[in-house]
Amino acid sequence: MPQFKFEAVDQKGQEIKDIIEAATEDEAQATIRQMGYHVTKIAIFKERKKQNAKKGAGGKTFSFGRIKSKQLSVFTRQLSILQDAGLPILRSLNILMNQAKPGILRNALIDVTSEIESGASLSEAMAKVPKTFNRLYVNMIKAGEAGGALETILQRLSEFLEASEQLKQRIKSALTYPIAVVFFACAILTFILITIVPKFEEIFADFDMDLPLMTKILLNASEIVVTYFYLLPLIPFSIWLMVKLTTSFEYGRFGWHLFLLKLPVFGTLVEKTTVARTTRTLGTLVTSGVPILESLHITKEASNNAVFELMYQKILEAIRDGDTIANPMKIHSTPPFHIGALLYSAFFIPVAGALIYLLKLNGRVMDDMVVNMVDVGEETGELDTMLYKVADTYDQEVKAATDALMSMLEPLLVIFLGGIVGFIVIALFMPLIALITNLSAN
Repeated sequence: MPQFKFEAVDQKGQEIKDIIEAATEDEAQATIRQMGYHVTKIAIFKERKKQNAKKGAGGKTFSFGRIKSKQLSVFTRQLSILQDAGLPILRSLNILMNQAKPGILRNALIDVTSEIESGASLSEAMAKVPKTFNRLYVNMIKAGEAGGALETILQRLSEFLEASEQLKQRIKSALTYPIAVVFFACAILTFILITIVPKFEEIFADFDMDLPLMTKILLNASEIVVTYFYLLPLIPFSIWLMVKLTTSFEYGRFGWHLFLLKLPVFGTLVEKTTVARTTRTLGTLVTSGVPILESLHITKEASNNAVFELMYQKILEAIRDGDTIANPMKIHSTPPFHIGALLYSAFFIPVAGALIYLLKLNGRVMDDMVVNMVDVGEETGELDTMLYKVADTYDQEVKAATDALMSMLEPLLVIFLGGIVGFIVIALFMPLIALITNLSAN
C-alpha cells in the first residue's frame, strides 16, 4: 500500500509531520482529517523512499555464499522479541539492520526494508532474498501474516532454528576430536616414514642384514612415501573430488546418502539426526498453519538427504490421492537397492563394506515408533504435537549416541595409535637387537 508524507496543523495550531498509509491521496486526506488535523501539505512518499534506497545501496558490502544458521537464529530471536514488544515491523528491521555487522545479513535486511517501504509484505520481501531466508522461513512468515500472529510464528521459528543449531553443533563437536587426532597422527607418521626410517635403512644396508618381514613392510612403505610424497595431499583431494562429481548427479547423490545411512555407528547418527530435523520442520510448519502438501514439500527440501527426499515425495503423492501420512511413511521408509551405495561401501570399507551394505539392505529410515506416533497424531488431530515429541525423542537419542561415540572413539584411537607406534618400534628394533647380539658374540 502506498505511503504519504504529510504536514498538518492540529487544533492547538501546532505543526504535525508524519507518514500515513492509504490506497489514494483522497483517502489519506480523509484519514488525516478524522484524526483532527488540518492538512497543509501532502505528497506520496517518494523522496524518502529513494533516499532510503540510495542509503541502502550505499550501505551494502561485498558478500558471497549463504548466511550462517547461527546468525539467522540470533536474528530471528531478536526480531521475535521486538515484535512481541509491539514495535512496527519496519522499525524492528531497521533496528536490527543498523546493529548488524557488514555482510550477508545486513545486505539482506537492506533489501527487505526497501521492499517493505515499496509496499511489499514481510514474506514477499524475504522471498526475494532466498540465500538468506529459505522457503521454510518465508512460508512460516506468510502463515503468521495471514493468521495475524506474526510474533508467535517468529517465536516458534526461532525455537526451531535454535534446536536445529544445537543439534548441528553437537554433531560437529563429536566429530572434531577424532578428525583432529587422525590428522595429526597421519602427519607424525608421514614425518617418521620420510625422515627417520630411511636412516635405519642405511644402517641395515651397511651390515647387509637379513631383515624380518615387519621391517621389510615398514621400509617398503617408507620408500613409497619418500618417492611419492608430493602425491599424498592429492589422495584426500581426489577422494573428495570423486564424491563431489558423482553426487552432482541425482543417481550418485542418492547412492552417497544411502551409503552414509548404512555406515556402521555413524549411519545411525546420520539417520537419527535427519529424522529429528525433518519431523521438527514438519511439526513447525503444521503448527504455523502452512498447508500439509506445502509443508511436506518444504520438509523434503530441508532434509538435505536424497533417501528422505524420495520418501517424503512418495508421502506427498499418496496424500494427493487421499491417503494419510503414516501409511505411505511405513511403506516407503525402506530404501531400494542401489548399486552406487554398494560401490561406495566397497570403496570406503575394503573387504567388508559390500557385505555390511547387503546385511543392512532392508533397514528402514523411519522405525515403527515414528510411524505409530504420526498415525496417532493424525487420528487425534494433534499431528504437530506428535511430530514435536518424535523430534525431541530423537534429539535425546542423538545426544546419547554422540556421547557413546565419543566414549568409544577415545580408547579406539588410543589403541589404533598405540598399534602403529608399536609396529614401527618392533619393526626397527628387531634387526637392531639382532645386530647388537651378533656384534657382542663376535
